[in-house]
Amino acid sequence: MRTTIPERKLPGYTMPLLVIGMLTLFVTTSVAMPAFRSPLIGQPADTILVQKQVNTKKHKIKLYPNATNQVLFFSANGEDGRIYQLFLFNVEGKLVKQVNIRNKETTVLNNMGKGNYLYEVFSEDERLENGQVIIR
Repeated sequence: MRTTIPERKLPGYTMPLLVIGMLTLFVTTSVAMPAFRSPLIGQPADTILVQKQVNTKKHKIKLYPNATNQVLFFSANGEDGRIYQLFLFNVEGKLVKQVNIRNKETTVLNNMGKGNYLYEVFSEDERLENGQVIIR
């Protein structure tokens, strides 16, 4: 035996009211709410802080943001022919970026998401510098 459920008919004005209500909700929330900035990679940072511990004075290592806090620069100045390696880790210890540069070179680190990072700079298996990068 089949049971049929009677079809419910809505009044003709229900659908336009539903659409108007949804549009009103969308417009008021998009105007009233501040711009949402997702913490995804590539979103502009408000502040980039670099805290470092210098282990050697023979090599000059620089890790610094640009004026608008969009990217992070990494440069090294020391002995000719040296290769410097930057390792950037997230707080869980996962390697996020690895960059190799030669003496007197500068490279750009971009597309970094907001968060706290730890870094270490090596040259020929010697740790030259380590520290923390905070991107807010």
